[in-house]
Amino acid sequence: MCGITGFIQWRGDLTQHSQLLVKMTETLENRGPDAAGTWISGPCAFGHRRLSVIDPENGAQPMIARHDDKVYAIVYNGELYNAPELKIELQQRGHHFLTECDTEVLLHAYIEWGPDCTEKLNGIFAFAVWDSLRDQVFLARDRLGVKPLFYSQVDDVFVFGSEPKALLQHPKVKPNVGPEGLAEVFIIGPARTPGHGVYKDIFELRPGHAMIYSRNGIRKYAYWELESYNHTDNVDETAAKVRDLLQDTLERQLVSDVPVCSLLSGGLDSSALTALAVDYYNRTGQGQVDTYSVDYVDNDKHFKSHSFQPGADGPWIKRMVDELKTNHHYVAFDTPELVTALDNALYSRDLPGMTDVDSSLYLFCREIKKNATVAISGEAADEIFGGYPWFHREEMLTSGTFPWSVAPKMRTELLSPEIREWIRPLEYLGDRYSDAVAEVPKLDGETGKQAQMRVMSYLNITRFMPTLLDRKDRMSMGVGLEVRVPYCDHRLVQYVFNIPWEIKTVGNREKGILRKALEGILPDDVLYRKKSPYPKTHNPAYLNAVRAQMLNILDDSSSPILPLIDAAKIREIAASPESSSNLPWFGQLMSGPQLFAYLSQVNLWLRKYNVSIG
Repeated sequence: MCGITGFIQWRGDLTQHSQLLVKMTETLENRGPDAAGTWISGPCAFGHRRLSVIDPENGAQPMIARHDDKVYAIVYNGELYNAPELKIELQQRGHHFLTECDTEVLLHAYIEWGPDCTEKLNGIFAFAVWDSLRDQVFLARDRLGVKPLFYSQVDDVFVFGSEPKALLQHPKVKPNVGPEGLAEVFIIGPARTPGHGVYKDIFELRPGHAMIYSRNGIRKYAYWELESYNHTDNVDETAAKVRDLLQDTLERQLVSDVPVCSLLSGGLDSSALTALAVDYYNRTGQGQVDTYSVDYVDNDKHFKSHSFQPGADGPWIKRMVDELKTNHHYVAFDTPELVTALDNALYSRDLPGMTDVDSSLYLFCREIKKNATVAISGEAADEIFGGYPWFHREEMLTSGTFPWSVAPKMRTELLSPEIREWIRPLEYLGDRYSDAVAEVPKLDGETGKQAQMRVMSYLNITRFMPTLLDRKDRMSMGVGLEVRVPYCDHRLVQYVFNIPWEIKTVGNREKGILRKALEGILPDDVLYRKKSPYPKTHNPAYLNAVRAQMLNILDDSSSPILPLIDAAKIREIAASPESSSNLPWFGQLMSGPQLFAYLSQVNLWLRKYNVSIG
């Protein structure tokens, strides 16, 4: 994986801005610690930071190609899992290759098929191609949005990059935030509305979308969207199809010229990928699979079972390590490390995020990076197969809002009256929810439970899953680790989206069809274990630390967050033992401690990014 950035300016001599391009590129050094490159020609300036995974000796970017006396240049972040097949097809069409890297395959795919090349791609990607034939830059993002891509057009300059920090280096792009941006932070966050960059002039290219920027301006379009159709396979056929797709996807994603490992929590999703990886390594003679798990100092002493997190992971990790004979690495962090890393997590996201859920992943990835460059993760299976509690609770299914945003009224009460009046958070939330529901591709004649679950599935795939993919990308790439997410293969997602709910929950279990597909691959006790989410710290020392941090912010009259919030309300929450420790407000993992940490991150973001409100 890598970091990409650049700008297009139709007038003026861009060579005078070479140092600006270098500065923009340097902000992405963590994403690509192995090499850097810039390229300026005519109206186009491209920058790239490289993390070498395939063909490390070659594949430097920006990569340039000439075809029929026209120049094409690419900057690319991602991996193409069907690069070998594409390369053969392109060779049959007369293309010649100098490297083994997928960057060259992608560039030649664009030369051959133009913007239609996206239809050919299986992978995770964000890229930009300068096309001198058409006098335009073409940008595209993978179908599920695993890899990020932001852009801005201010006056006569178009700027893009993997992260907002690269765009904010350009003097035309300012860290200004208006009412919509504040609503995103305070009522949607740490999720984000697709396409919204929070900053006034920064936007996100949505998953499955492409963009053409020419002298005529911007043209965006969707090249892929979820489709609804009748599912005709029976239970056994469906399970077999899921298994085949998952196995094919994983084996494609295990290809690498650098060490690959697997994240193993002992749950269904990561255990399945690890078991399939071990089988593949055994069949191909690649030796032992390295696995990693994360936990927290003294978590066993403080863990309390609840509906969102019914059991600890430790015994199940050992169960799978013993079963699969992996080379396992236990990683654990203490409270002070988690608190300190909140700042690193913010800088990696450029926005407030999932607090200790982010910072622990950042630290976890940093440890993994010491021994590996690529990791396989079970992210996204719950959104795709319907694993979360809100798929199975009637009050959450019929809440009329995003079920992971469980306390909108409480969140509005945290804001100052002036900000509440200005951004109208509940109205904004309602509009974004209505927009999302209106997008759901309907199936003729579908009513009742199945129609309801189609809506819930769509919301999870297009609204909640991007939050976790953002987290995974920013925290891993913040330390130069590439994390691959096999459950996000678009073929698998499209197929599972249309599986009827009674088949998805076969056996009267959440993710029943996935469990059935994995019979014989996993031991039965692991296969039918109750879902447990990514582990978080239960140590009261964490609550005490982030609560004290937030109270210090409230006591500091220079804190930039103060005009935006109701300090008295936050002090009231801090003084209440029940509210401080158990105040669910986002997803499964974010309650009282995470609320204090989130508001502290907002304050740091406003200060360090010199955010202007207006």
